[in-house]
Amino acid sequence: MVTADDEAYAAHAMSDAPVYSIGAVAKMLGVPVATLRTWQDRYDVVTPVRSAGGHRLYSRQDIEHLRFVAERVGGGMSPGDAHRLLAETLAASPGLPVAAHDGPIMVLLAERDPFAAEFAEYFLRTEGFDVVLALDAADATRELASRKPEVAVIDLLISGGAGLDLVRSSRDAGVSVLAISTLDARDRALEAGAAAFLQKPLDPLCLVSSVKDLLGRSAFLRVPSNAR
Repeated sequence: MVTADDEAYAAHAMSDAPVYSIGAVAKMLGVPVATLRTWQDRYDVVTPVRSAGGHRLYSRQDIEHLRFVAERVGGGMSPGDAHRLLAETLAASPGLPVAAHDGPIMVLLAERDPFAAEFAEYFLRTEGFDVVLALDAADATRELASRKPEVAVIDLLISGGAGLDLVRSSRDAGVSVLAISTLDARDRALEAGAAAFLQKPLDPLCLVSSVKDLLGRSAFLRVPSNAR
């Protein structure tokens, strides 16, 4: 029997939309993991899907909805009232505004394919990020230690599949990781410590917005002020 969660997970698997772990969402919003779980269980307004491995998978929309709740709770509203307000707001209009990112911030791009790396680097730099490019795991490890980036975008197949080890070392260094792969490796990436996963080929909009999400400043691709 196919459940609603199965269908939702299948939709995630077939799309190129990024997904985020509950730990990453907690860090973005400054809300404890236990609180996010309680909100889901008690109010059932923001409901992430579950992966085959049992991980909660949050979409960008889920994060914006939780941000809406967290901001109102931070302003003194009760969680129950904040969730009711969210439900009423979404019933009236499904979209919520997102905030813009104001860079520059350093991003480590560990990508095995030089052409894909050039493509991703271009769009990240267009958005004002400082990008450090590494085409193998050894170079990425050196850059991680010397540059101390805030976000690392890591191809799991770099250097013949050394990406998961690189994810672990980045996590241990306190760097938020966006794991990318041509394979459907969500669960392995999240278990290794990735904050988010995005399946290749990459859409530039999803890549840039995913990096910004991990910085806690969600935004879609935009034209930098110096380019207007």
